[in-house]
Amino acid sequence: MIESPHGEQEILLNKTVTNRKKGAEKLKPEEITQIQPQRVSLTLRSGEPQSFDLKFKRAEDYPIDLYYLMDLSFSMKDDLENVKNLGTSLMLEMSKITSDFRIGFGSFVEKTVMPYISTTPAKLLNPCTGDQNCTSPFSYKNVLKLTSDGSKFNTLVGQQHISGNLDSPEGGFDAIMQVAVCGEHIGWRNVTRLLVFSTDAGFHFAGDGKLGGIVLPNDGKCHLENNIYTMSHYYDYPSIAHLVQKLSDNNIQTIFAVTEEFQPVYQELKNLIPKSAVGTLSANSSNVINLIIDAYNSLSSEVILENSKLPDGVTIAYTSRCKNGLISEVSKRIACVIFLFSFQPQVMFTISVTSKGCPKQGKSETVKIKPLGFTEEVEIILNFICDCECHSEGEESSDICHFGNGTYECGACKCNEGRVGRLCECSSNDVATEDMDRTCRKDNSTDICSNNGDCVCGTCECKKRENPDERYSGQYCDCDNFNCDRSGNQLCGGHGRCDCKVCDCDPMWSGNACDCSLDNSTCMASNKQICNGRGVCECGTCSCTNPKFQGPTCETCPTCPGVCAEHKDCVQCRAFGTGEKKDTCEKDCNDFNLIKVKTRDKLPQPNDASYPVMHCKERDANDCWFYYTFAINNNTEKEVHVVDALDCPAGPDIVPIIAGVVVGIVLIGLALLLIWKLLMIIQDRREFAKFEKEKQNAKWDTVSAPTETKPQFTEHQHPCH
Repeated sequence: MIESPHGEQEILLNKTVTNRKKGAEKLKPEEITQIQPQRVSLTLRSGEPQSFDLKFKRAEDYPIDLYYLMDLSFSMKDDLENVKNLGTSLMLEMSKITSDFRIGFGSFVEKTVMPYISTTPAKLLNPCTGDQNCTSPFSYKNVLKLTSDGSKFNTLVGQQHISGNLDSPEGGFDAIMQVAVCGEHIGWRNVTRLLVFSTDAGFHFAGDGKLGGIVLPNDGKCHLENNIYTMSHYYDYPSIAHLVQKLSDNNIQTIFAVTEEFQPVYQELKNLIPKSAVGTLSANSSNVINLIIDAYNSLSSEVILENSKLPDGVTIAYTSRCKNGLISEVSKRIACVIFLFSFQPQVMFTISVTSKGCPKQGKSETVKIKPLGFTEEVEIILNFICDCECHSEGEESSDICHFGNGTYECGACKCNEGRVGRLCECSSNDVATEDMDRTCRKDNSTDICSNNGDCVCGTCECKKRENPDERYSGQYCDCDNFNCDRSGNQLCGGHGRCDCKVCDCDPMWSGNACDCSLDNSTCMASNKQICNGRGVCECGTCSCTNPKFQGPTCETCPTCPGVCAEHKDCVQCRAFGTGEKKDTCEKDCNDFNLIKVKTRDKLPQPNDASYPVMHCKERDANDCWFYYTFAINNNTEKEVHVVDALDCPAGPDIVPIIAGVVVGIVLIGLALLLIWKLLMIIQDRREFAKFEKEKQNAKWDTVSAPTETKPQFTEHQHPCH
């Protein structure tokens, strides 16, 4: 018979969250419900989580209390003038968010001791210089209790006067502490509480009081008399951690309205104070209303759940399901960003509580969970299952336990005092230790129960581990379920169980650490072949038999022809922002790591790398060459090294070309002119030679011509006949 009790949960108080619209019937703050359920009872068994859902819905038109705490040192003189009309203006703006708004006012300067202020009688009356009329210095003054009368705020603030001090940091932490803990004097209600802290300087904190001889730590209690802090000279400034505690305990959300100069300081302070915001204050506080509205919207757009101190061994895990579908899991606190002013449906959180062991002998414990900045909370009552029910039905002095030497309960003997053994068969005084130990040594070794247990009545009783899921076992406590091989920081790779230091793997897993998958689907290539037919599948990963092929399925060949052309466009667009894929580069070309180098000799060389490297040379549309290498590294990642400068052909040198053309034209002209001159000379010589020849011929004709004779006529002949 096996008895296995399980935990359970019970909702004790489950009021529905308030669902009303602005302008509807006005409810008291205590009548508004924003978190559901309100009280839960969980019964926990060790190692078994119990979970329940928690709803949060921000109620529309939820009341707001705002307390304006202002630095009244002399540097804030112009700011005070703008704050004097803040009451009615802020009431008007906040009426857009809530119809139930109250505002209060307080001021601070500094501790009233040296060296923070001058203690001479004249300076105590008027700490300012020249003709300035200033009020006496003070630490903190509650000027106006929270009220819904905006005009009263204007009147009382208008009566305030600037004061002064000596050092630059102010005593604002003293004032914040009093505002947080003096709830009755301030008039805080159980509603949204906002504290606006306005200053143009830094702050003193715990330890700074020693300068004035103040060594007593701040006690975190209210010390207001006639609305003035009277113990500033007696208690030191509070620490940041102390302020965080008090602000959180009193559900106060802080808005730091500071000048731009001190933004970095207060941003760091904001990171230490949950549910706080920082806004930049203009030089004269003219933007304070917009600052407050923006900061309130920022604070209200986030829900942060936080729990009280947990009992030992109890852990809480949170899961948020926000409006935008975001699901997140954390261990300590949970945040969910929501748009509160759209007043969306409720935000859901799942809270899981787990117990390890049995805290405080099984006594009930109470844990509270609340959203920061709100007074509502969920009360969780924790009950623990520490024993099986069969323990209450035990048979005392049972014969099963060696003639009544123990109580038989839950199938085992619980021995009486002085008796030991599985059946209480041994007396701790009668049996010699050496005799008992002999049977508890494995193979006659010197280790009793393998140093993992105690020898009780000749039988090993194994030690218990702090983690109840870990245990020793075996006759000699030589086995355990937590010392097996690990993979991925998980015992047996998360795919098996540890049995006597050896992994017993789940189906489809093998190996010493169950890290070898027998599933071949991860080795299937796109052609439906195991490892593309070029390798063997080992533990779910391809081991390529052909060294040319790589990748998870042996389909990539970085040195095969075509690799360069295949990756040309992607390399070109990613390295130089050009090419056919420059418009779709981010989508199409993100499957490799690109590494730029300065020169070609910086590219990986085949002999230097432990994997094949392909060298590529490609030309772009401008006839420029670019050089890169493609490889798949030892991590099966595609890797491209590219020279980051294009190798473009040099452009023509215009000056020499023009000079050459001019010189060529001149030379050609001269050559033509010389040719023409030469031809003319030849022609002239030919003509001259011809002339000489004709002249010679003319002379020959004159010398050799015959003498002319007149004809002779007879007397009987007439020349006319």
